[in-house]
Amino acid sequence: MYLGLDLGTSGVKALLIDGDQNVIGSANGALDVSRLHHGWSEQDPADWITATETAIAGLRAKHPQELAAVKGIGLSGHMHGATLVDAAGDVLRPCILWNDTRSYAEAAKLDADPRFRKITGNIVFPGFTAPKLVWVANNEPEIFAKVAKVLLPKDYLRLWLTGEYISEMSDSAGTSWLDTGARKWSPELLEATGLSEKQMPSLVEGTQEAGTLRSELASSWGISAKVVVAGGAGDNAASACGMGTVSEGHAFVSLGTSGVLFAANASYLPKPESAVHAFCHALPNTWHQMGVILSATDALNWYSGVTGKSAADLSTELGDELKAPTGVTFAPYLSGERTPHNDAAIRGSFIGLSHESDRKALTQAVMEGVTFAIRDNLEALKSAGTSIDRVTAIGGGSRSRYWLASIATSLGVPVDIPAEGDFGAAFGAARLGLIAATGADPVAVCSQPETEETIEPVAALGDAYEEAYGRYRALYPAIKELSH
Repeated sequence: MYLGLDLGTSGVKALLIDGDQNVIGSANGALDVSRLHHGWSEQDPADWITATETAIAGLRAKHPQELAAVKGIGLSGHMHGATLVDAAGDVLRPCILWNDTRSYAEAAKLDADPRFRKITGNIVFPGFTAPKLVWVANNEPEIFAKVAKVLLPKDYLRLWLTGEYISEMSDSAGTSWLDTGARKWSPELLEATGLSEKQMPSLVEGTQEAGTLRSELASSWGISAKVVVAGGAGDNAASACGMGTVSEGHAFVSLGTSGVLFAANASYLPKPESAVHAFCHALPNTWHQMGVILSATDALNWYSGVTGKSAADLSTELGDELKAPTGVTFAPYLSGERTPHNDAAIRGSFIGLSHESDRKALTQAVMEGVTFAIRDNLEALKSAGTSIDRVTAIGGGSRSRYWLASIATSLGVPVDIPAEGDFGAAFGAARLGLIAATGADPVAVCSQPETEETIEPVAALGDAYEEAYGRYRALYPAIKELSH
């Protein structure tokens, strides 16, 4: 048996698979986020351990024999979080999370130093780890002076599980301290933020052994044999391992609260000015590119609140058959935008409204706006050297066949819908635990799920969609001055 532990912002998920990758069971432990001030987002790392213990207890109650047979554990977690510990391994302050924006000024200052983009291949975003440490140095110098190790959230869980200070490439690529092409810490960038390599965990690949489960934990979980803990992955790379998006040309689109277009790469292809994330993947000698939009299903949920109709009802009202754009254009920048604009201040808009613009027309425009934002991500990935010939759709929005037909037509590629199953970050983490414990071939283990249905581009609407995308592209520069 192999265990995947996924530390999410709202909870820890523990998922158990057997050697044939059948899901045996899963359990959860809940978490809350503390928001003491505007733009702040924190969690107490002790709560992560409590939630993990709750999830393990839930699994053990239902599957005691299977849990006792665990040979490997993989870890996944929300990225970028700054978990600061002293020389004794004690936590110095609550973890500053990925969606905490307090260090925007520090991020801008680091990003203005050309070494950061050159070495990491990425913009220094306020959510990344390095600017958070500069904020702590500026605002909590007595805490900064005691920092012995900086750990990402899942790697603090590893410290509790194994007693080891170890991280891996995919999560560390989101710190602004990793030389992403060389897959090692950059002493130069650490020094630029007042730190040194001795304050970082050692690095392994996500598929490698990164400690073994402490005997007292193994005993309390009912396990008697040695349990290998894998390097694991940041949450997006772990999801990609779960989806089998690990080889050149493989990609997925996630229609969740936010939207992600994720492509695996056999080489390192940075283009930071496009606001594309170029990170190490969890597998050796593999990288990935990722475009992110901040409002995907969130945009439809916002419109649902305005109309008083559920998102599902709005989608049903459109039917499944794709229609030509009506001339109404929606910019889904409800909370700013990441790729390709890196613009926190931009806000959304409708344009092209007329007396004929009824609720259905606006629903269609909202969906098309999200589609075109994802198309922007595809164009950004293309400009950075990535080609995609098909994508797999995941996330709540992928239940809408209309939306998937819209995405297929705008991107010009087939969209595959996977057969029912759990292919998320916890499953990907469990796969990494299996690989680390058995030495199995990573690409063979991280296979793609069966495809239940493929949505093809609607060729007859290709020209109309291209014209509508042109209008969408013209909207951002037009509204930028009004939003700022």
